[in-house]
Amino acid sequence: MDEDKNTESPCVEPVQYEHIDPKELKKRFKKEGRRIKTLSPMAGVSPFIMVERNDATNMIKDTLQIDRAEKYIKEKQKEGMTNFSIMHLFIAAYIRGVSQYPAVNRFIRGQRVHTRDHIEVNITIKKEMNLESPDTCVKGYFFPDATAKDVYREMSRVIDEYRNNPGGDFDDTAKLVNYIPRLLKKNFVWWLKTLDYFGRLPRFLTMLSPFHGSLYITSMGSLGIPAIFHHLYSFGNVPLFLAFGKKFRTNVLTDEGKVVRHSFVDFTFVMDERICDGYYYAAALKYMKSIFRNPWQLDTPPQKVEKDLD
Repeated sequence: MDEDKNTESPCVEPVQYEHIDPKELKKRFKKEGRRIKTLSPMAGVSPFIMVERNDATNMIKDTLQIDRAEKYIKEKQKEGMTNFSIMHLFIAAYIRGVSQYPAVNRFIRGQRVHTRDHIEVNITIKKEMNLESPDTCVKGYFFPDATAKDVYREMSRVIDEYRNNPGGDFDDTAKLVNYIPRLLKKNFVWWLKTLDYFGRLPRFLTMLSPFHGSLYITSMGSLGIPAIFHHLYSFGNVPLFLAFGKKFRTNVLTDEGKVVRHSFVDFTFVMDERICDGYYYAAALKYMKSIFRNPWQLDTPPQKVEKDLD
């Protein structure tokens, strides 16, 4: 067997991932999350000290060697996932990270820490890659045992759905709000923030909102520029923003004194430090990076999905 393709051993009674029909989303994800009541005192006090999300922002930039990732991507494309890309691999690696480190899927609402048992991934897309084409946000829904194929299928569905029928709930809602006069609009947004603080914002709004979710991911590589540090939003509850840049190749000197050329990609994480501590974040990030050294493990669900605190 090719050593690159060593995967995790078969799962023990895995939770089977199911494709999510848009009409079933409201039923399946009726609750955005649940409050964690067994946190340490420090974790409970932090949201009252660092009130705004940007008060609690930490940032990190790192580089991934993606030689094996490129091989994996080409294999997926040959298997029929013609548009499979490093974007899908980043999302799948994050989801696999959540399966083992569920605290990175927490969020702050009303200065209290909540967690999700599912995963919501936001991305910004254009119908066409030109200056005039407007941006919109689409959202994919996953369970923590999702495989790379599940990620590709769900993200392809939501992206194709928008590009074939541009507009949609988010664009229609934003257009409607934009008709409100300026001062009324300011008060209207304040009202939405107040509802959100107390967890009373209607679920259909948080489901279409780009400001609510587990992760926001953006590709700078598609624009031909390096990864940026994208700020977190004060409105909503997205605790993580992942950006990755364009691929590049460079020579590396090995321990044996040989010069080898490898492929790399830079990425940045902007994080809300109130959801978990630095030690936990570091462990989760190291685990996600390890996925790129052996992406074939994403072909099967994880052996075990860890559950967050009660």
